[in-house]
Amino acid sequence: MKKIMDDLKESEMNLSRLKDYSFEDDLLHHFHYTLGRDHFSASHYYLFQALAYTIRDRLVTRCRQTIEQRYLQSSKQVAYLSLEFLMGRALTNAVLNLDLASDVEQSLRSYGIKLEELAQAENDAGLGNGGLGRLAACFLDSCATLSLPVTGYGIRYEYGMFNQSVNNGYQVEHPDNWLRKGHPWEISAPEQFQRIKFYGQVRIQIDKHGRQHRVWDNSQDVLAIPYDIPVPGYKNEVVNTLRLWKSEATDEFNLNEFNAGSYSEAVATKNLAEQITMVLYPNDASESGKELRLKQQYFLCSATLQDIISHWVDNHGANFHDFNNFQVFQLNDTHPSIAIPELMRILLDEYELTWHEAWRVVSQSMAYTNHTLLPEALEKWPVELFNYLLPRILEIIYEINARFLTEVSYHWPGDIEKQRNMSIIEEGEKPTIRMAYLAIVGSFSVNGVAQLHTQLLSSGLFKDFYLLWPQRFNNKTNGVTPRRWLAHCNPALARLISTKIDHDWILDFSQISLLGQYSQDSEFIEQWATIKRANKDKLSQLVKSTCDVQFDSAMMFDVQVKRIHEYKRQLLNILHVIHLYECIRNGEVEHIVPRCVLFGGKAAPGYFMAKLVIKLINNVAKVINDDQVAKPFLRVAFLPNYNVSAMEIICPATDLSEQISTTGKEASGTGNMKFMMNGALTIGTLDGANIEIFDAVGDGNYFSFGAQINDISTIRENYNPQSIIKESANLSRVVQLLESGYFNLFEPEIFTPLIKSIKDPNDQWLTAYDFDDYVAAQTKASELYKNKTQWHSRSILNTAASGYFSSDRTIAEYNKDIWQLVPSHQKHSKT
Repeated sequence: MKKIMDDLKESEMNLSRLKDYSFEDDLLHHFHYTLGRDHFSASHYYLFQALAYTIRDRLVTRCRQTIEQRYLQSSKQVAYLSLEFLMGRALTNAVLNLDLASDVEQSLRSYGIKLEELAQAENDAGLGNGGLGRLAACFLDSCATLSLPVTGYGIRYEYGMFNQSVNNGYQVEHPDNWLRKGHPWEISAPEQFQRIKFYGQVRIQIDKHGRQHRVWDNSQDVLAIPYDIPVPGYKNEVVNTLRLWKSEATDEFNLNEFNAGSYSEAVATKNLAEQITMVLYPNDASESGKELRLKQQYFLCSATLQDIISHWVDNHGANFHDFNNFQVFQLNDTHPSIAIPELMRILLDEYELTWHEAWRVVSQSMAYTNHTLLPEALEKWPVELFNYLLPRILEIIYEINARFLTEVSYHWPGDIEKQRNMSIIEEGEKPTIRMAYLAIVGSFSVNGVAQLHTQLLSSGLFKDFYLLWPQRFNNKTNGVTPRRWLAHCNPALARLISTKIDHDWILDFSQISLLGQYSQDSEFIEQWATIKRANKDKLSQLVKSTCDVQFDSAMMFDVQVKRIHEYKRQLLNILHVIHLYECIRNGEVEHIVPRCVLFGGKAAPGYFMAKLVIKLINNVAKVINDDQVAKPFLRVAFLPNYNVSAMEIICPATDLSEQISTTGKEASGTGNMKFMMNGALTIGTLDGANIEIFDAVGDGNYFSFGAQINDISTIRENYNPQSIIKESANLSRVVQLLESGYFNLFEPEIFTPLIKSIKDPNDQWLTAYDFDDYVAAQTKASELYKNKTQWHSRSILNTAASGYFSSDRTIAEYNKDIWQLVPSHQKHSKT
């Protein structure tokens, strides 16, 4: 305890010293001495690094202080396990949250560069794929801002998913070596490594008391090395941590083989070990890809659990009676569900708890968030693969399942079918492990991420589990951080808002509702419109430099940026674009409002249909953009390599936000919330969190269309898209244009699979069914946009109604209903 008190005093002294030094002096010191540079090497990147180190000094001191204070308070902790953390650029976020803007601007003035320009030198961290990873990043921001003791745990991928370019309309994947220039925000702690087991066999060992113990022998081990990244709260001096694990070999290389001249064999073990954290989400189409992905999941969970347990034992000894009162593990989707049997292994094999004692600890400390309604996205792993890669973990899963099925049999006596349907092990020619079922069985809380999503989980996908344990299920509608997604990415709008309502709205986002009173204020509307136009000019510059397409800021900006997937229905959007183009070519322009349509997003490398949709978008865009008749009315672009930094430019500039997933398929969505915060109006189905957005803004401020959830099953029973196409003049003209090869004159029949999918009676995305309703909703949007004053008035109302969609609200609900943490209250101040 005395050492902790001494460390806390030292941290306070370090913080005091930092206040005594000028920010500019620290920046100069890091530039000249940490990096060894002079004025001849004043490249943007070195200056960015020096600035990052200067800010990191302040983050590290606060981080130590935060940890030490929580230790003294014996705080309950949460470990947030996620295979993705899409953090974006850290520099500008740290400047905002530490309130350092004036210091930074003053220090950079002598270098003749602005922060916005310098920030471009930082690579987006390649730690995520899409919404799941960005949500995790928003949650970490909110946890720190709310002073909650939450640590993120993930993998330090050497390469991101991939960098995307477009060649002849096709997606091309390139390695995303985001770490090639280093990552100045991270701090390694190699002395805190953990040892992770793979392969081998399990043998039974009898101790001197005649008790059986399982021993995992002949394993091939790798090391997990932690790298810590500070996560600052907003102006509260709290700095939490994101701990990322990197895989390394237990030995660098075999010296004997090296000396014998077998150089490749000498480093083979090292290379195999480092492959685990080499690439984000390896392609699991092959057996080797599946094995590597399962390795990643176990690697993350085992390293994290061993790390936390070792700290527990250091402070409490091997007494786990109260462990669940001090530790919660939040599993972000199904990927980390292997943490459940791994914690059982540690408690059973290493600390010799009984099964009953260990299961009580595990089942009262694990909480599971589900993020998908797509059955194919719920992970299933072959038993054979588990037996080969993780033999001890497989034994434990079988035991968990046997005990669980006993409980099922007590609840539904004699119902063998129920046991078969609920079993964690799915029997068949090649048995598989249902990881989502494992997560439900081993967790005290199971939550969905939007009201409809949770309802559908409880009544459909996990209905039997809900009937067995209704008290475990709860909803936590997602949110996004207003710091990054309004205050940072749209600073001019943030300043305007602060002239009308207290600037504390950034911290208490519920105050944003006060903005609604200005929706009819002509002067305010004019200021709002001026800022929107400037943001559109900025996006136009990005589109021109990246896509060589000239957007016109006077036109409506119609945007759909997100992962390319059939259920998200970029296909439906581009069909509407073709419809508009066909109308323009036929002179039917009286109802058309000039619009620029922007697409962006990555398709999984092995996802043929998604990649074909990208090709169609680009082919259609080229035809339209080259047509002088269409130019005054319609322009289309596909922005390659969509990422967090691009979204920070896109969402402030968007007029119309496309959220058009097939009803019942999108769990929540978070892009819809970012656009709404920045004043975009939504065109969307009543799916996921769209429903709650619709309820918040009202019918007149949301363009709703599409099949309703209660009608979906009936529609599918009698679905006849060919008949729908025949009866729809608009859709039949669009399909005819596609079938004629108009957009692929020199690439015959390349779009035939997409055309067939639209006509397929088994098309689960219901593209043909929703088309005419979608066109009607788009027409309503066009009519409203003709009256710019009314459009901007409703834009203000959208921002004013977005308070509920702050991740601060979401995290407060997680804490109240699941975690029950005590915030560490720290003073607000500025260094």
